[in-house]
Amino acid sequence: MKRRDFVKTGLGGVLTILIGKAGIAHALVGGDAKTGDTYDWEQHEYAYLIDISKCIGCTMCVRACKRENNVPDNFVRTWVERYHVLDFDQTIVDCPPNGGLNGYKPLVEGNGASKAFFVPKMCNHCKKSPCEQVCPVGAAYHTKEGVVLVDPKRCIGCGYCVQACPYGCRFLHPVDHVASKCTWCYHRITKGLKPACVLACPRGARLFGDLKDPNDPVRKTLLETPVQVLRPDLLTEPQCFYLHLDKEVR
Repeated sequence: MKRRDFVKTGLGGVLTILIGKAGIAHALVGGDAKTGDTYDWEQHEYAYLIDISKCIGCTMCVRACKRENNVPDNFVRTWVERYHVLDFDQTIVDCPPNGGLNGYKPLVEGNGASKAFFVPKMCNHCKKSPCEQVCPVGAAYHTKEGVVLVDPKRCIGCGYCVQACPYGCRFLHPVDHVASKCTWCYHRITKGLKPACVLACPRGARLFGDLKDPNDPVRKTLLETPVQVLRPDLLTEPQCFYLHLDKEVR
């Protein structure tokens, strides 16, 4: 065998091994992964849908988010609140430390409770985001698919965006000292994968979709079913939508 042919054969073997490993990684993470070279961000418009009636407050979504995104201790990018509605038109909102990561205390019976339910929350990726408007250095920005992100190289840690967010979804990273928040697992969705919290939900309460895909279930739901958003009075145009959202929730 000539040296040139040997090199070709050797490289082909290495490529075969690498492709095999990539296939294993794809199988582990699940989903139809796409290479970064073929991804066109102008061909997508993302939205998130949460069905309150299906959430059981297990907080597996919170755990998955912390693992996937290496969220620091005592901080969360997504959390789950418990709403306890009393007969005398009073609502108690319960959200333990770490976003319900360690579970909830049992509700006390006999206090006039009429209903209780769970509400997952996170960054709403608003089209008219206050956080982006107040950032003095342009570190908060929109991608062409409608995702709100933070450029850590530009962020100066002033905290203006943390104060401006009406949904309480931002925090200053205790180590990096820059603003941090939910990204809808941008590193995953640009490869055709679902956010970690969506995959972790055992009840299918969390759905992530592409509004430019005519066959996408989230798109169909938004077109055919009445949905709600948090704080519609603020006119921020959130892209996180809810099904069966009670009037007590803000």
